Amino acid sequence: MAGSGILGAVLAGGRSRRFGSDKALAVMPDGRTLIDHAVAGLAPHVASIVICGREGGLADRPAPDLGPLGGLNAALHHARAEGFAGVLTNGCDMPLYPADLPVALIGAEAAILKGQPLLGWWPVTLADVLDAQLAEENNRSIRGFVDRIGARVVDMPGLILPNINRPEDLAGL
Repeated sequence: MAGSGILGAVLAGGRSRRFGSDKALAVMPDGRTLIDHAVAGLAPHVASIVICGREGGLADRPAPDLGPLGGLNAALHHARAEGFAGVLTNGCDMPLYPADLPVALIGAEAAILKGQPLLGWWPVTLADVLDAQLAEENNRSIRGFVDRIGARVVDMPGLILPNINRPEDLAGL
């Protein structure tokens, strides 16, 4: 289901405080980094992929260190400028990406996977809405943005995805 009108974005900003080092570059048991796994999960479903929130990728918008929303905002504006319909996102700390997830997420409205708001679908029409949220105080909550836009929540019962926040999470895979 490679999407010619879909931009993939790996949200890779953040300070990795709980991990203690740059978790995007942490090596999985197969020898590949977490960010490599995040990119590989999105690749079959999108026309192009950007990395958000790290050097060499798209800078957070409108300012650095805004966490996932700054990266998502950068991806939405990039997607709109490049003529994409929307952005499919994955977090750099999410090494497993279900192959059937994009079909469940992509639609006319924004959608996220239940319990994993970084795994989402975001139409480019949300770029200005996210600009407005990021201009407000207490603006960095992705869950707050999800609530604000009324994003659809996709439930995939029985699906348990690892989210790597600490070195022991990686060791437990």
